[in-house]
Amino acid sequence: MDLAVKNITDLQSEIIRLEKLKQQQEMDLKERFNSPSSIFSAFKSLFPEHNGPKTGSIFNQDIWGLLSRVVLPFALNKTLFKGQGVLVKTLVGLVSQKASSYISEDSVTGVWDKAKDLVTGIFKKATHKAEQEHPVKSAVL
Repeated sequence: MDLAVKNITDLQSEIIRLEKLKQQQEMDLKERFNSPSSIFSAFKSLFPEHNGPKTGSIFNQDIWGLLSRVVLPFALNKTLFKGQGVLVKTLVGLVSQKASSYISEDSVTGVWDKAKDLVTGIFKKATHKAEQEHPVKSAVL
């Protein structure tokens, strides 16, 4: 709303209008970001998902690939290659940057599902073995 300010009362009314507009926008933002899930979805919208083939570019990766670009070299240099020289740490950084292009949401969920199936399979075998050793006697009615 472009109003020509010609006197002090026009200026004061415009200031009041802008303050009310500011308060309304603040309330709208607070309402939009009132829960952690809404904040996470707003953050996630910064990283668009691509359904096509993934390339090695940093802009074509999902959040897991971007995180692995930072976390993987840091974790390797702080644990396995602690105390090594600059050359070794640089090579680890370069190799882990290349390896991070293969890390995606699909690969992380695939590994998670395999681990979950492995653990549930172990527990199923253990309970089945325990049932065979100590069968429950059924009561005859």
